[in-house]
This record gives sequence, C-alpha cells and structure tokens, in this order.
Amino acid sequence: MNMRPTLQNRKQRNGIIYAVSIILGILSILPFWIMIVNATRSTYQIQQQAISLIPSEFIANNFAVLTGKIFNPYTGFFNSFIISTGATICAVYFSTLTAYALVAYNWKLRQPFFTLILAVMMIPTQVISIGFYQFMYRIGLTNNHLALILPAIASPMTVFFMRQYMLPSLNLDIVASARIDGAGEFRTFNSIVLPIMKPAMATQAIFTYVNSWNSLFLPMILLTRKEYYTMPIMVSLLKGDIYKTEYGAVYLALALSVLPLLVVYFVLSKYIIAGVALGSVKE
Repeated sequence: MNMRPTLQNRKQRNGIIYAVSIILGILSILPFWIMIVNATRSTYQIQQQAISLIPSEFIANNFAVLTGKIFNPYTGFFNSFIISTGATICAVYFSTLTAYALVAYNWKLRQPFFTLILAVMMIPTQVISIGFYQFMYRIGLTNNHLALILPAIASPMTVFFMRQYMLPSLNLDIVASARIDGAGEFRTFNSIVLPIMKPAMATQAIFTYVNSWNSLFLPMILLTRKEYYTMPIMVSLLKGDIYKTEYGAVYLALALSVLPLLVVYFVLSKYIIAGVALGSVKE
C-alpha cells in the first residue's frame, strides 16, 4: 500500500532533478551560443538591437575585418598553442613528480617544503611581475616563448592538487615491489605512478591549458614583438581600436579562441570519466 506513493514521490523527485539539470545546462550553453551568434552579426546589430539567438549573415565580413588588421590571427593561434601546450606538459609532469617526492619519500624537510609550497600559492602574480620581468630580461628571454613555458614547471597549485589526489590513490607497496624488482625511480614513476594519476593529470591539464591560453598579463609584459603575440593579446588590441571597435570581429575572435579549449576538454574528459568509474568499483 505504501509502495505507490513512494514510486510517485520518486518520479516527482527525478522529474525535478531533470528539469533543474536541463535549466542549468541551457544557462551554461547560452553564453557560448550568444557569443557564436554575435560573431555572425554586424557592429550595428550588436550595439543597437536586442540580444538575438538567430545567426546573421555578416560572418564573412567579420572574418575579413579580423584578418585585415595589422596582426595575423593565425600567428596568434600558433603562439598560443605552443605556449599553452608546453606550459601544460611542464606543469602536469613536473608537478606530479614533485607530489610523488612528497608522498613516496620520507625525508627530513618534507613537511616544511610542502608548507613553503602552500605559502607560495598565496602570492599574487602581479606582486612578482616586476622582478620576474627583470630576471627574464637579464637572461635574454623576453620575446621568447620559453619565458612563459619554463616557469610552469613550478606550479604550486598543481603540486598541491596532485599530492592530495596521490595520498589515497597511490599504494606505496606497489612502488616498493617495483624497487625490489630492480626498477629505477624514474622507471617506477613513469610506468606505475603516471597511469594511476591519469584522472588527476587530465583535470589539471584542462585547467592549466585554459589558464595559459587565456593569460594576458604576463604575455603583454614579456612579448612586445607582433610575431610573438598570443591570441588574447590580439583580441585585446582588436577591442582597443581608437577609431572604431568592430564588435562582430571581436566576438568572432573570441569564438575562435574558445574552440581549442573545447577540443582539449573533450579529448581529456574521457580520462576523468574513466578515473571516476574506476574509483567507483575499486574494492
């Protein structure tokens, strides 16, 4: 007798959950759709008319305006790709290696070193920007992609995340068994630890790639030649036209800038889902 109300309540609860999920999904997709639609509209339509959800026919004109500026957006894509890919690889690999040293080894200054990493996390980038620029200038790395790639090796936030993920996930007995079998430390790390850390590495790779791709402050300081400009710098210059701002071209540039981030997310998200599924059935 009590079974029917329970099923009805469950159906109502599931219906509410689905409705809320659909609404949140629409709200998440709506800004991206508006950006794509505005990329097809003219400046007059964007400024004078209301928000539209229907694409217009000015995308070819906006693309001509975008490619007709003094800089080349293809160069911006290439520079952003090189910097973001290099920074992501350095940050994820070396941060995982640092976290492994904090978890797998018992050395005297381990806890003070981890405390130092937490303290560095609290320092804003703007505070050290002047000293960082002077250092890069003295070693000749201004207008060089390496100035934005190599510092990613020291990524305190990524180290912290990797350590917290590794503590419950890494079985040190497996590491000890590999050492007994004669495997070197780097062989153990690359063959055993890295596969276990795939979900965490994929998550941090997404965050690091997005942050590096969208970075504007440090690239504007370190890169002063047009051939080294990244895509965010070019978009900011497009918005700063003193005569007229072509908002359609700006939205088109923003839409093109988002595409690589979506590709990176869809490529790496399967590793996150696989890691969650593996953890749900692990005994």
